[in-house]
Amino acid sequence: MEQDTDGTVAAWRAARADIIDPAIATHSGRIVKHTGDGFLAEFTTVQQAVICAISMQERLANGSLDFRMGVNLGDIIDDGEDIHGEGVNIAARLEGLAEPGGICISGDVYNQVRNRLDHRFENMGEQEVKHVSAPVQVWRWVTNGEPPKTDREKLPEVSPDPTSSDRPSIAVLPFDNMSNDPEQEYFSDGITEDIITELARYPDFLVIARNSTFVYKGQAINVRQVADDLGVRFLLEGSVRKAGNRVRIVAQLIDTTSEGHLWAERFDRQLDDLFAVQDEITALIVSALGESIHAAHLRHTRRKKPSTMDAYDKCLQASAKIVELDRTLYSEARELAEEAIALDAGFAQAYAIVAVTHLVSFTSGWADDPERELNSAYETVQRAVALDDHNYLAHTILGLCQTWQRRHDLAIASLERAVALNPNNADTRAQFTNALVFAGQPEEALQQMEVAMRLNPHYSGRYLHFQGRAFFALRRYEEAEHVFAQAVSRSPGWPWAHLMLAAARVALGWNEAARADVAEALKLSSDLNLGDVPRLWPCRNQADLDHLLELLRLAGLSE
Repeated sequence: MEQDTDGTVAAWRAARADIIDPAIATHSGRIVKHTGDGFLAEFTTVQQAVICAISMQERLANGSLDFRMGVNLGDIIDDGEDIHGEGVNIAARLEGLAEPGGICISGDVYNQVRNRLDHRFENMGEQEVKHVSAPVQVWRWVTNGEPPKTDREKLPEVSPDPTSSDRPSIAVLPFDNMSNDPEQEYFSDGITEDIITELARYPDFLVIARNSTFVYKGQAINVRQVADDLGVRFLLEGSVRKAGNRVRIVAQLIDTTSEGHLWAERFDRQLDDLFAVQDEITALIVSALGESIHAAHLRHTRRKKPSTMDAYDKCLQASAKIVELDRTLYSEARELAEEAIALDAGFAQAYAIVAVTHLVSFTSGWADDPERELNSAYETVQRAVALDDHNYLAHTILGLCQTWQRRHDLAIASLERAVALNPNNADTRAQFTNALVFAGQPEEALQQMEVAMRLNPHYSGRYLHFQGRAFFALRRYEEAEHVFAQAVSRSPGWPWAHLMLAAARVALGWNEAARADVAEALKLSSDLNLGDVPRLWPCRNQADLDHLLELLRLAGLSE
């Protein structure tokens, strides 16, 4: 600082923006506060904390600043703004014992990770540290002198694979609307979706996506047939009756192997207690399946609830309108979400929904000024993240905005954060696929899409389209053509599905069929031209964009 104040401050800011903040988000951590030239962060698991520290130090080694880091495991007190306790104090003292560019961990941390990490630690023995009565066992990270590992494929998974066969699998079927008013259908659907979302936050479960379970809405179901179709062992079904300021929710959990009920409960509550009911249902399922969720995980996946039920109700109505890609419905959804914000300016979900409507307006070509729509989406979703850093939808939309802004590394970090917050959300993983393709990582994109399709067996044409983009980026044109054709069949009203099918067919030498595909796209959107492609295909690699443009030109798309 004495030698170059401006340069040092700039280097510190760059380290935070480019390495520290994204790495902590990627590894399911949370920055509690910045402390001048340092920071305090907490993590859902001790393993992620250590991996994150090592990853940061390896990448920071190339910069102009040296950092010391300390990692400890212990109970803390969270007052909503800061964390306190002896565990925090010891972490700070460990940081002081580390060498520049080094990491010191406590004995408790070492015992947890010693057989789970491919890194070496050296025993420094017991150390007397300030303001701690008993000596602390300290271990020092030993570097191997190799160049820093900055390649993303060497980083750990951000969350457990939710499709692993040893995880209890569950599908939540649409709750029946038992109210006399059919207009309350959105309310029972919203309750169902919220329960799916809350269950999906637990990586201990495989939770089937809403799109797939809502296929059975209004149908008389055969338990075993549904279980076979969705590949699950457990089904949750129920009903909602809303009357005035009271709601009755009936839920029952079924083991599909025996078709027996694990439990059935009825909840009669005031509407103000609605969130408590949802949490209670979720907790009962967790208990019934014999799983326990660590308190730290619960703390990190908590949701911030609206201050008024009216704001929540507006968001339920808005969410029901953005299921289908319809310009009028999206406009109505934005109005409802903005009304929710007027009722509760601190409700992050409402801001996230508004951001969705702006982003889809940008990607669908509905806006007269597309860049302004993208900027509006970005500014709005930043507000949502600031209000609730645990809102997975907000982080998803933030990542997509950053994708179209061509800030690919930040986009990936944001979407990894969204996946870590809600590992069972199929749509988030599908959108992550799209972002990875544009970032030049199509192999990883295919892995994410495989998980998304398992979580959402009744996936839409967009899943196939995004999968096709990954095959196309890998120059696997036969596979790309096959899935693009399926995408067109499922989503015939989407011009881009036809255009990408045309590009794949030109690459295979099927020029006549490709020209017919372009003609179909122009029937749906007559003003489409090659000039639209760079805006909607934000590739990191210019060569990939040039390749697509040349194929579409050969297919007959005009300048």
